[in-house]
Amino acid sequence: MPAKQQETQPSERARQESQNLVAAIGQRVLHALGQPGDLLGVQVRPLWEGHYRANVLVGTDAASARVAHSYFLVADGEGNILTSAPEILRHYGGAGVRRTGGEL
Repeated sequence: MPAKQQETQPSERARQESQNLVAAIGQRVLHALGQPGDLLGVQVRPLWEGHYRANVLVGTDAASARVAHSYFLVADGEGNILTSAPEILRHYGGAGVRRTGGEL
């Protein structure tokens, strides 16, 4: 029984690390973009190692949700966005601050 428990612990830890990484990427997208007033959430989906699709969902509720912004991202192991296509431009919360390349 202890051997079986040891097998599940690393996978649980890896799952938690993956969730933390995805959350960090989502936060960095919103930091660069600004936060829409009708934000429902940011979906970050891993594609392959270091590559992600991030969709910013807006609407008054889940039934009216739409994708307001969508990005193909390359991020490091700490969730820092290295590249984005299209580039993430500030749309909310201030003058149009342009963010390109490097970490966001």
